Amino acid sequence: MPKYNILILGASYGSLLASKMMFGGHNVTLICLPAEAELVNAEGFRVRMPIRGRKEPVEIDSRKLPGKVTAAGPAEVNPKDYDLIGLAMQEPQYGSTGVRELLDAVAKSRVPCMSIMNMPPLPYMKRIPGLDSETLKPAYTNPAVWDNFDPGTLTLCSPDPQAIRPPDEKINVLQVTLPTNFKVARFDSEASNQILRDIATEIEAVRLETAEGKIELPVKLRFHDSLFVPLAKWPMLMAGNYRCITKDGMRTAQEAVHTDIEESRAIYDFVIDVCISLGATRDELVPFEKYAAAAESLSRPTSAARSLNNGVPNIERADRLVQLTARQMGMSNSILDAIVALVDARLDANRKKAAA
Repeated sequence: MPKYNILILGASYGSLLASKMMFGGHNVTLICLPAEAELVNAEGFRVRMPIRGRKEPVEIDSRKLPGKVTAAGPAEVNPKDYDLIGLAMQEPQYGSTGVRELLDAVAKSRVPCMSIMNMPPLPYMKRIPGLDSETLKPAYTNPAVWDNFDPGTLTLCSPDPQAIRPPDEKINVLQVTLPTNFKVARFDSEASNQILRDIATEIEAVRLETAEGKIELPVKLRFHDSLFVPLAKWPMLMAGNYRCITKDGMRTAQEAVHTDIEESRAIYDFVIDVCISLGATRDELVPFEKYAAAAESLSRPTSAARSLNNGVPNIERADRLVQLTARQMGMSNSILDAIVALVDARLDANRKKAAA
């Protein structure tokens, strides 16, 4: 198979997918902050991953993989030098100085671009038949940053695997907490789809050499023809991630889902119905029971809740995106409306505090 040059914006979550790609001999450039870039270029990165049946997680050391990793700042790369580009930052970051200019260069390059955000980029929403993307713009921090994309060159990869940076470790260490699969939708171009298929096939074949012999690793890349498969993350976000946010603090994802399981089921099923109204089929989505079982192991608050607690003025508003999409379908839900109102209030308080 050909060896690809891959650019990933965002070194934290991006290093998880990068590690899988590098097993296949592909070379990855990570866009990150200067201190992070210096560390990755000097020492590579580590990804720790739990393996069913093993007491301790395995550690993947990027320096020992067939592919090579380079870290750089936004102004140091040309998107046209790459075969595939991944977007692994959170949505508000794409409007920041430096990143905004790089994203625009990515758009104009027409290099196939795969988003790994919880928040589907606006051009991806344009690919969904019958949806008016104009009415969705209020969900985005800076919708204009997406203007120059050809929607057919941008696809969505559901960020189902969960991972954190351990607070007592260097910033080049990532700990996977839920080793599920990435699910990626097709591009319009068959040549671009072949890149995804090639990478998915190689990730499937990966085996890690350990003291006990070669073992299969979790976290695969699954290619899907349907545009709706990555939206399977939406019900999870509404039932779990955004319900980690409380009026004056946060709670774990396990608590968010299991404290009131019937409310969790109600919002989850509502978002499933929104996805089906868009054109998804039920078998493309994840049943609530399967998600609720996975949520038992999610013992930390999600990034949205942590960010709000840390006083940030903007977070990804997938909650508002789902609400606005539902309204287009003539649908509404009081639990979802309450989530959106709570996030609005918490962000407003953060902005006022920052301005004081």
